[in-house]
Amino acid sequence: MYIPEIYKNENPEQIRAFLKENSFGILVTNKDGVSLATHIPLEYAQKEDGTEILHAHISKANEQCKHIEDGADALCIFNGPHSYVSSSWYDFEEVPTWNYIAVQVRGKFTVLDKEGLWNSVKALMHKYEDGQEHPVHMEALSEKTLRQMNGIIGFEIAISSIEAAYKLSQNRDDKNHAVVVDQLHKTGDTGSKAIAEEMQEQRKNKN
Repeated sequence: MYIPEIYKNENPEQIRAFLKENSFGILVTNKDGVSLATHIPLEYAQKEDGTEILHAHISKANEQCKHIEDGADALCIFNGPHSYVSSSWYDFEEVPTWNYIAVQVRGKFTVLDKEGLWNSVKALMHKYEDGQEHPVHMEALSEKTLRQMNGIIGFEIAISSIEAAYKLSQNRDDKNHAVVVDQLHKTGDTGSKAIAEEMQEQRKNKN
């Protein structure tokens, strides 16, 4: 991924936290010159030996299943908050831009066996069901419902590289940076406010 040096985030803890909080990503594969992409939750985890992985599953009816083989390459794209930045907010002439957070993860597939698929889906449900008023647990599901798992393929991606772009107006002086933050808060939408907060945090840590 092309990332100007000023926008690179190389803080491992911050990036891993981002992946855990923004797990819904895009799985991209290429085989025989054909590229396919699927929008799915890709859960970050670390094995006992320290290996970093993403684990997930897709429908066997998805053509991308043909790309998922042991040792095949995978690209996973994760988008965080983003917002338009108007150049009218600056005290000098400039073009408008876009602030955003994005992470790309590369690695190689391992297809999960039945037990591995069960554990992967169980971990996914545990993460997102625990906060529900009446959480659903795998063990409580009927045999009929669990048969739906026959229609999916589970996999892990052993992570080989992570690239993170945090474009947060790092190239602006404190005065213009503060104005952008203020204007983003005023827009009222969730993405703009989230970017404003990330900008403030980044500038505070820099100083």
